[in-house]
Amino acid sequence: QMQLVESGGGLVQPGGSLRLPCAASGRTASTSPMGWFRQASGNEREFVAGISGNGGRTIYTDSAKGRFTISRDNAKNTVHLQMNSLKPEDTAVYYCAAGRPTYIAAAYSRTNDYPYWGQGTQITVSS
Repeated sequence: QMQLVESGGGLVQPGGSLRLPCAASGRTASTSPMGWFRQASGNEREFVAGISGNGGRTIYTDSAKGRFTISRDNAKNTVHLQMNSLKPEDTAVYYCAAGRPTYIAAAYSRTNDYPYWGQGTQITVSS
């Protein structure tokens, strides 16, 4: 079992930046693949970014490439999503997710690959 807690949400102006931390706890917290997803009102949950258990591989959805960066600190069992050049369409509830540490060098983009989820944090991009 893993527990995930996101923080760092809030209101930010277009063009601004925000850094979301996700604190993970559990026996496999330092080796599990991790991901960030988001869900805007009325939409399905969508993949944003993923990172492998060893931190060596990262993947992004097209809208996040060049603007968002996912990183992890396995010593602190924390994953971060750095978001720059934020746009109103980035407004959503952002969720941290953890997968099973089957392949430490693999990163995943499907919701079905992540059995553990945080409670979510709201990000609103508006002037």
